[in-house]
Amino acid sequence: MFFYIIGGREKIKLKILFLIFIIIVLNGCSLTGNVVKEGSVIKVDYTGSFENGVEFDSSVGKEPLTVTIGAGQVIKGFEDALIGMRLNEEKEVTVNPEEGYGALNPELIEEIPRKNIVLDNIEVGTTLIATDSNGNQIPATVIEVNDEIVKVDLNHPLAGKIIKFKIKIIEIK
Repeated sequence: MFFYIIGGREKIKLKILFLIFIIIVLNGCSLTGNVVKEGSVIKVDYTGSFENGVEFDSSVGKEPLTVTIGAGQVIKGFEDALIGMRLNEEKEVTVNPEEGYGALNPELIEEIPRKNIVLDNIEVGTTLIATDSNGNQIPATVIEVNDEIVKVDLNHPLAGKIIKFKIKIIEIK
């Protein structure tokens, strides 16, 4: 065992440090700083890209994305990456389809009779807006066109894709 004799000045410094610690604890702060956790409301800058590096979305230079952790506002893989991060921390994360926008669902490929579409000039890659029975609008990407049918894909455009995010925590509440 080691014993140290603390002199007058060291004793005062120790008491001051102890008081600072107590004040921090009583104010609800931690010595490790704010950490993103369930229920946190955060602002995050992000850049989303495909595996090949092509960017599909970014908040950089715009208003950061505000997210309430646990509220289901963003995809699972993105939210999971945020948990445990600290203010101003940056991270890169890869999100697989299962924790992103899901796998491609072949049941969401539909053939529409060409005569039911009022547009004259439809090309592969065009986005049409479909309306479901509840009145919700759903983007549909044209994947094939001929004289008889227009084949559309109702999957989310990022379904089946591995995506990457660069993220930075801007604010934690």
